[in-house]
Amino acid sequence: MRIGELSQRTGVSPRSLRYYEEQGLLTSSRSGAGQRHYADAAVQRVSLIRQLFDAGMSSRVIATVLPCVDVPGDLGVAEETFAAMMRERDRIDADIAHLIEARDALDVLIGANSRHRAELTTAPEPVARPV
Repeated sequence: MRIGELSQRTGVSPRSLRYYEEQGLLTSSRSGAGQRHYADAAVQRVSLIRQLFDAGMSSRVIATVLPCVDVPGDLGVAEETFAAMMRERDRIDADIAHLIEARDALDVLIGANSRHRAELTTAPEPVARPV
């Protein structure tokens, strides 16, 4: 299939598909006219790449993880991939901890602001003094 069809079938822009190729995440063959052609398995490959990007992985890390999919029986590849996945999980855990801290700090500010707003709405109207 050509790049436009792969784009339609995956919902990924042709520009992103070309980027995936530049990063070594996706391969294609070329026609005599230089057009990219992808195997049907590219649809599943692009889906996996999107999942890994959505998990916050960089293209460099994805390139480290994908060989485990390509060569599942290679113990060396499996060990390297496992280590990369563990590093990514640790990074995601750290990001989650940071987000929880940020949310907790925001909750403190929201609570303080809510109390302040409540005080303003229950405060008596100022009495106008004659001049």
